[in-house]
Amino acid sequence: MRNEKGFTLIEMLLVVIILSTLAAMIVPRFAGRSEEAKVAAARADIHAHLGSALDLYELDNGIFPASLDALLTDPGNAKKWRGPYLKQRKNLNDPWDRPYQYRCPGTHNPDYDLSSSGPDGQDGTADDITNWNDDKK
Repeated sequence: MRNEKGFTLIEMLLVVIILSTLAAMIVPRFAGRSEEAKVAAARADIHAHLGSALDLYELDNGIFPASLDALLTDPGNAKKWRGPYLKQRKNLNDPWDRPYQYRCPGTHNPDYDLSSSGPDGQDGTADDITNWNDDKK
């Protein structure tokens, strides 16, 4: 009579089946969270971080900059450049590592237009994140 302790093959298979079933129910719920976080980060960059930096630049110099690079380095034609207005260069890229699009003066806003082409990388689609169309939430 053997007195060995351990798991039988059936017990191991039962545990694997239970874990697989749980994973199949839980993983799909979290799969889209990463993309939602990136969209929220882009929206915060456009409305808060970059928007505030552009407003500070305009307060110091009386005009909005010709490009977003002026928020990091003195463009040479600024009256009272007191930057850098952003801490890091990566702030000029959206969460998908593509540059934010900036136009001054804007075509949708009188001061400037600031946008990201969103997850699909295509301009003019429903997932674009912009400073002129706040109803896309």
